[in-house]
Parts: sequence; structure tokens; C-alpha cells
Amino acid sequence: MTDPGRAAQHEDLVIAEGVDEEPIEPNRRIFEGRGFIFISAVSTIYAFFHIAALNGLGISALTGGLVQIPYLPEFPMETWNFRIVHIAGALGLGFMLFAGRGFADGRDDETRMMEYIAWALMLPALMSLGVALSFAVEIAQGVAWNGIDPGIRFKETWLFGLPLMIATVGGILLSWFNKRERTYIAAVDFVLTVCAISVAAYLITIYGTLMRNSTGTPFAPIGISIAAVAGALLIMELTRRVAGLALVVISLVFLVYVFAGQYLPGFLKSPAVTWERFFSQVYTDAGILGPTTAVSSTYIILFIIFAAFLQASKVGDYFVNFAFAAAGRARGGPAKVAIFASGLMGMINGTSAGNVVATGSLTIPLMKKVGYHKKTAGAIEAGASTGGQIMPPIMGAGAFIMAEITGIPYTEIALAAVIPAILYFLSIFFMVDFEAAKLGMRGMRDDELPKVRNMIKRVYLFIPIIILIVALFMGYSVIRAGTLAIVAAAVVSWLTPFRMGPKSIVKAFDMAGVMSIQIIAVCACAGIIVGVISLTGVGARFSNLLLGLAGVSQLLALFFAMCISILLGMGMPTTAAYAVAASVVAPGLVELDIPPLTAHFFVFYYAVVSAITPPVALASYAAAGISGANAMETSVASFKIGFAAFVVPFMFFYNSALLMDGTVLEIGRALLTASVGVFLLAAGVQGWFLGGRTVWFLRVGLVIAALFMIEGGLITDLIGIGAAAAVFLIQRFIHPSDGSTIPVRGAD
Repeated sequence: MTDPGRAAQHEDLVIAEGVDEEPIEPNRRIFEGRGFIFISAVSTIYAFFHIAALNGLGISALTGGLVQIPYLPEFPMETWNFRIVHIAGALGLGFMLFAGRGFADGRDDETRMMEYIAWALMLPALMSLGVALSFAVEIAQGVAWNGIDPGIRFKETWLFGLPLMIATVGGILLSWFNKRERTYIAAVDFVLTVCAISVAAYLITIYGTLMRNSTGTPFAPIGISIAAVAGALLIMELTRRVAGLALVVISLVFLVYVFAGQYLPGFLKSPAVTWERFFSQVYTDAGILGPTTAVSSTYIILFIIFAAFLQASKVGDYFVNFAFAAAGRARGGPAKVAIFASGLMGMINGTSAGNVVATGSLTIPLMKKVGYHKKTAGAIEAGASTGGQIMPPIMGAGAFIMAEITGIPYTEIALAAVIPAILYFLSIFFMVDFEAAKLGMRGMRDDELPKVRNMIKRVYLFIPIIILIVALFMGYSVIRAGTLAIVAAAVVSWLTPFRMGPKSIVKAFDMAGVMSIQIIAVCACAGIIVGVISLTGVGARFSNLLLGLAGVSQLLALFFAMCISILLGMGMPTTAAYAVAASVVAPGLVELDIPPLTAHFFVFYYAVVSAITPPVALASYAAAGISGANAMETSVASFKIGFAAFVVPFMFFYNSALLMDGTVLEIGRALLTASVGVFLLAAGVQGWFLGGRTVWFLRVGLVIAALFMIEGGLITDLIGIGAAAAVFLIQRFIHPSDGSTIPVRGAD
């Protein structure tokens, strides 16, 4: 007899639990008691500030002017001021949350002397802040600020600038060696927080005067340049803590190029520029406050809050369980689940590595259990999670930066992304399926999986995402659509056991504040690089280089653009990788008369797949940490798994119907032939075609057939299909063995 309790347990079987929990980084502090309350309050206020500012929810506006609270900002805020506060808040919260190095094992292991030095550095930090505020008072009293007056220059240099630089540089250097217990904020991080506030206070004050128009000229106040140097150092230090050294090193290389470029030959040669003139412009909308921060302060933070609300209502768990119910029975089941779940999670997750950690903790052990090698299990998860960044509607925030840079409406970009995303996941699916077929793998048993009907009963959990998509295509702004989706997530949670009351909503805002730090730091750091590119003109000179290559071969120019996009993206989160590549590579492609949408998608796609491209493959490294495999071996394996996806951008370059540019018939035919091409390429790479292994020369034939399917022309498609048919007939009727060779006879 069947135990009724066990039957009921199977009926409600849940595989995924805790997918929505944010992983704790090694250098992230874990607070208790009052420290926990303080940090949670700061994080919650920071996230809610953005919702209020973006929707104009000021207290004065909400009460019709009846309630006026002094010193509170008026919403909506002036654009530059809003972005400056956005960065300063992330810097302060980031320094308090993430340590500059490892933690002390106990009180005896703490570096007490460095704590005392740090508190001494607080004096110049507070002095610079006080002087910045005194400037605001002077300007309010009618002082006409300028960059020429000797008295103003003296105060900006010696009373504001010197103390700020001492505190900033001293604090950053000290943080590399200072150790404190994990539950406490180090004194040096309080210093760096005050420095961030000081930079913001000064810039908001001066940009409120006519001196805002003097940036980039010899007449700009010296204080702007000094504040920009300190601000850039603080941004790079926080980026190092939350995203590693890769982006920081690239930023430093670009900064060195600003001043060394005048000595370089050829297209790298740039005009000489003084440090004052350069830095007076880098902390404006030509650099740090430019497109990357514009997007992180609006769309990205909004969708991070949306993701936090979904996580608070455990939607991530449902996504993964839904994927298990739908795909777990197929051969190599957990690998198919990884593809499905990563696509769903990618819609609400901002990074490839974050997606790996969220879904891979479940799928990788199950893949190993059904027979996948540990490096292959990690590689499959890395490849699938990377595709989440191409998945509409959120696309890892890349779509928002693309809309900001190109001026193309977000809805048009999201729609154009549909077929490239389908082709990406199809390519991963075919690679995984053929691998499972070669190894003779089975799927998971019914008693190991959630019931499909139980998952369908909870399909209403997709409602917030559906509302988001519908609102966007109805013409609502991204901000309004995102806000409606956030409200919908809270409402839908009342249909689940995880109802969102006031406490859960506060927790969601708290989570959002913490989740946003990495992407904000990365976007600001990428802004430094974007500023260098725009201010030195190296982007335009690179465009000329691509034009020269195109004169030889357009395919060669595209291949070169692909390599540069991947190279720039190595070791960087998707958002930063695309932002940099869009500044360097995309303008050159547009100069080749490639439509802006196609050019930017080409660059974006390769910036995304750089996460699985050796030697620096962030998603593969994260997967290797879970699978226990060698990181480099996992990177190579993930590159192989995603290999078929690497030709997709060439497909939509040669056939714009893949970006929804054409009639319904043209788009349908393009999707069909591109899918066949991806299938043939995966079959050639894996050596498995229509139910059997293929010998080496038939694999070459399949790859050639796939390449003919790239262009999308009728003749090339027919050649590709004919070649694939020939391979099938040879395999079916001649049955060449694995050791077969092609006999070659000489003329004699």
C-alpha cells in the first residue's frame, strides 16, 4: 500500500528552495543588533529614495504644499544632482557593507593601530566636507563663484582639495591593510563615506552655479578637478571591492592613456591635455554622470527593486520548480532545466555570475548526479545563465543602456532581442541534448520532480512580468511600467504563502539597496572609460581603423569588432562590458553603414558571451566554484557549449529579419533557417547527428552546411540544406566508421 503522507509529499514536491536568497560575498560584512538595524535603514532609504525621485513622490507634492520639511530634496531632482546623490549613496553604503580586505578572526587579530590612524584621517575628511558646505552658504549669500579669483582658488585648493585628497588616498591605502571583525564597520570605511559625501556636496554646490558651463575649459574651478579625482578614486576602490580588479585595471589603463596618448604612434596618438582640464570634465555627463550612470540611476535601480520584490515573494523558487516540472523528464534532464530556469531567472537577474549562483546551486549537483562530468555541468550552467542577459524584457540592463546611447525606444530593442535570445538558448539546448545523447543519459523520474499541474495552478506568479511587458508595449514609460510591475509583485504575493506586508516590503527595499551597489559602482567606473573615449577621440579613430579594414573585407572588420568586444568584456559584468564596447566598437560599425540597432546588438551580444570566453570568464568561474571543477577547464568547456551561439550575431548582421526588421513571412523564414543553421553547427561541434555519432569529415560537412545558413539568402540556404542532406545520406547508407579516412590518389 502507498503511504498517504508520502503521496501527499510527492504531490507538493518542491526541488528549489532558497533560490531567491542573495549569496553572501566573502568581503561582505554581516551585522547584528544595532549595526544591522542601521545598515538596513540606510539601504532601505537609499532604494526608496529612487522610487520616490523617479515618480515625483515628494512630501510637498503629495500634500499639495501643506507640509514643507526643510533640507529634504524636491522631486523630481535636477538631473546631475540626482546622479551625483545616486553615486554618493552607493559609495557610502558600499564602503560600509564591503570590506577592503579579509576580516579579523577575533579582537586580537584586529589591526588596532590602523584604526587609530583612520580616525585621525577623519579630521581632514570632515574639514573638506565642512568647507564644501561653507561654499554653499557663500554662494547662497550672493558670492559669484569662478575659477579665476585667487581667494576662491586658494580655498578650493588648500582648504577643500588637499584635506579631501589626504583623506581619500590615505583611506583607500589604509583599507587594503586594515582588518576588523566581520560584524563591525572599520573606521577607515567611515572616512571614505565622509569623503564620498564631501565630493557630492561640493559638486552639487558648484554645478548649481554658472561654473557648470565651464567644465573642460581653463576657466573651471580647480575644486571640480580635485573632487573628480577623489570621486574617481572612490569609485574605482568600491568597484575593486564588489567586482574585482579587471574593470579597475582597464579604467587605469584608459586614464594613463589620456596623458600618455600624445607620445603614442598612429591612430592611438591623442592631443595633449592637462589633468585639471580632463578631470573637470570627467565628472559630468560626458563621463561618470553620462549614459551608464543615467541608466543605473533610473532603469537599473528600478528593475533591481522589481527583482527584490519578486525575490521577497519567492518567485525565483517558482521559476526553477516550473523549469524542473517542464524539462526535467528530458534526457540529461537537469541540464535542460538549467537552460529553462536560467532563461526565466535571467529576466529578473542582472548578472551572469549572479544567475549561475542562483540556479546553479541546484542544477549543477543534479547534473553531476545523472552523469555529467563536473566541468561539463558547470559549463552548461555558465552558458545557460549567460543567455539570461540577452533575454527580454530586462536583458541584464543592457537594453536600457542601448536605448540611452542610441535613442532607439526600449520596446523596439526588447522586441528585436526576442529571436537572438531564442537562437542563443536553442544553440545551448542542442549542444546539451547531443552531449546527453552521446553519453546515453536519462531524464529525472516523475517522483523526483514537481507536478506540472501544481506548477500551472501557480502560473499567476508570472503576472508582474506580464504587466511589465504589456505596460511597455501600451506606451507607458519604462519608469511607470516598472513601478506598476513592482506594485503587482506585492499584490500577487497575497495569493502565495509569502504575503508581503509592511515588514516584507521594507525588507525588499533593503535587499534592493544592497543588490544595487555592484551594478552602480560598475556603471560609474565604466563611465570613467566612456569619458576617456569621448574626450580623447580614440573612439572616432578606432572607427576609421574599422573603415580601413572594411575596405579590404567587411567580414574581417566584423571579426575584428567581435574580438575587441569580447576582449573589452573579459572580467567585466555585462553592463560595463557593453557600455565600453558601445563607445569603442559600435560607432565604427555604424560608420560602415550598418544600422545602429544591428551594430549595437552585435556588440552587446559579444559583450554578453565574454562571460564564458577564456581566459577570463566570470560566469564559468562562478560555476566552477559550485561544481568543484578547475576554473580554466570549465571556461574552455563553457566556450564549447556556447560555440554555436557565437555565430548568431553574424546571422542577424546578414539577415536583419532576425531583429524583427521585415515582413512576418521574412521573419518566420529567417527564424526557421537560422534555427536549422544553429542545429547543424551544434551537431558538427558535438559529433552527433540525427540519432548517431558522426565521423570527422561529416562533422566538417555539417559545420560548412551551418555556415552557408548564416547569410539567409535563398541560394545559400539551399546549399546548406543540400550539404546537410548529403551528410545524412552518407551517414545513413554508407555508415563510415570512426577511423574512416578519405582516400586521395595522386595523378601518377
